[in-house]
Amino acid sequence: MTRVYLDWNATTPPLPEVVLAMSHAMTEAWGNPSSIHGDGRRARKVVEDARALVGALVSRDPRDVLFTGSGTEANNIALRSAFVAGRTGTLLVSRLEHPSVTRVAEALESEGRARVRWLRVTCEGTLDLTDLASALSTEKDIGLVALQAVNQEHGALQPVAEAVRLASARGVPVHVDAVQAAGRLPLGDMLTGADTITLAAHKLRGPKGIGALVSRPGKLLHPVLVGGAQERGLRPGTVDPGLAAGFGVAAAHARTAHELYAPLAVLRDALEARLVARGLRIIGRESPRAPHVSCFLVPSWVGAELVSALDLEGMSVSSGSACSAGTIEPSPVLTASVGLELASSGLRVSMGETTTAEDVDNFVRALFTVLSRAA
Repeated sequence: MTRVYLDWNATTPPLPEVVLAMSHAMTEAWGNPSSIHGDGRRARKVVEDARALVGALVSRDPRDVLFTGSGTEANNIALRSAFVAGRTGTLLVSRLEHPSVTRVAEALESEGRARVRWLRVTCEGTLDLTDLASALSTEKDIGLVALQAVNQEHGALQPVAEAVRLASARGVPVHVDAVQAAGRLPLGDMLTGADTITLAAHKLRGPKGIGALVSRPGKLLHPVLVGGAQERGLRPGTVDPGLAAGFGVAAAHARTAHELYAPLAVLRDALEARLVARGLRIIGRESPRAPHVSCFLVPSWVGAELVSALDLEGMSVSSGSACSAGTIEPSPVLTASVGLELASSGLRVSMGETTTAEDVDNFVRALFTVLSRAA
């Protein structure tokens, strides 16, 4: 059976040049980057070269790039840094966010370190700017606004620039989770003004196990873990030169990879036309979206069960965020967007640089075959 991979929002296949760079680093620069001898300096150069490439991806200075173990860890540091012990305030965030943001928000509130104002969401799956403006005007001691650039489940573009403008007028810092945007969209000035930005290597054809938190110059961050002085004392633990090398190469590729994603809108629209013809509802179809993502509802199915049925047909798709897989609860994102009753019936197709029209055709055939069996 020839498999079709349509789950690029969950992870991406590493580029051959990423694998090559990692292999070279692990063979030639395997030393500890914190050591001052020759082997350590060789490893350190690999790490710092990668740091520069990651900074260039988001037009930031390499000195403001903090390597982490994942995008999840980067989000944790960003949110917890805004609400350190002895300094409480309000966190403005919506249920559209990745679990590494919403769960931290819930934890901060349960710890008594933050009051969370859950912002409203539009029916198209975007942050309600009117509610954000209202919250910024009425809430006191706002410590942070947190929002994503692109939703991981239905691909809706979030109003980052507008949110930053509203927050900046009140002197409120903004954290942007750009994990699903980098390498898929032309970033341009999308992230301008953000105080902190999260990236994850494996979402842009790099390796798993490494991410980054990029901050504005002078931004005060606080460690989540304590230990050694690596990464300016903000992220203890030895940085892996191999992972860093792979991240650097992937980041360099991501600076122009959006040119490979833009044509996928044609495949996505053709797919959705066939789905709509079968009476299926597309989430966020009327709002600006990333070009490679389609999320739709199949009301007679539980999304996870449909994913399993399609897997038997050779299709790799998802019913939501991979970080929420295995749970029995409906997707919080879809619950916020379409309501609890329909939230469990969502299916996500996310394409990538190597996706072809034939892949989409094969998926449609497999989907309709599975649905016909249950008719």
